[in-house]
Amino acid sequence: MTASALNPATDGKTAAVIIRKVGIIGAGQMGNGIAHVAAQAGYRVAISDLKAENFDKAIDTITRNMTRQVNKGLMKDVDMRASLDRIEFAPGYENFADCDLVIEAAVEEEAVKRRIFQELCPKLKKGTIVASNTSSISITRLAAVTDRPEKFIGIHFMNPVPVMQLVELIRGIATDDATFAETRRFVETLGKSIAVSEDFPAFIVNRILLPMINEAVYTLYEGVGTVDSIDKAMKLGANHPMGPLELADFIGLDTCLSIMQVLHLGLSDSKYRPCPLLVKYVEAGWLGRKTKRGFYDYRGDKPVPTR
Repeated sequence: MTASALNPATDGKTAAVIIRKVGIIGAGQMGNGIAHVAAQAGYRVAISDLKAENFDKAIDTITRNMTRQVNKGLMKDVDMRASLDRIEFAPGYENFADCDLVIEAAVEEEAVKRRIFQELCPKLKKGTIVASNTSSISITRLAAVTDRPEKFIGIHFMNPVPVMQLVELIRGIATDDATFAETRRFVETLGKSIAVSEDFPAFIVNRILLPMINEAVYTLYEGVGTVDSIDKAMKLGANHPMGPLELADFIGLDTCLSIMQVLHLGLSDSKYRPCPLLVKYVEAGWLGRKTKRGFYDYRGDKPVPTR
């Protein structure tokens, strides 16, 4: 179903925003995944990134992933070409002037996100909905730096976006009903399922998942088990599809640390204290798959545990 088929009518009280074009800030793993599913659902998409070459890499990734869908019979080649034609590069935020929704998918650092929103909002039309794909940071706090807190919302996609079915929706204290309703409709047109979370640190998924990963790092740090034994124990003993240390590498150890710091600071509970070993890996620049080293070394033909 395309975007145009699902445009809502007004409710008689508040003019509903009709989303036709989506802006995305950040062409990385999350940004290109969001662009993929939005373009596939029929939306026009503009991607902004600090470097034009990152957009080119994003298009290559989207093309590769869509080709995989075509080969599996999940998508027609003609639909893939049409989807790719709907994606364009936005050199600056002024290129978002005609967007109805802009989703920030930048690094998980509050200062960076706040700066983005302060620079972005003056370039947008009055009715544009602004969203953050943050996995842990307060939506209310981010909304407060904008000129439209009532039209600000959290849309937390799971990674990898084209594969994972869940999206968390998070209302800030000022988010109005029309914004929430239209955002919900938008996510549903992408074929995703929705979990609505209150605006507390790390929301639902990461509030549960990241402390488990952090505890796995503590288990390694304290010598209870090796990388291999910890991941094997959880895969075969708890039927997890991926071990917690392998999953940490996939997420990015810097992101894991950022989320644990948000939990620790936001909830003031020692049980959320980031493991010192996790801090050390991040300090070393061993961030997981994206840097070729984390709890596993990915530089060879086969991942090898680093401890």
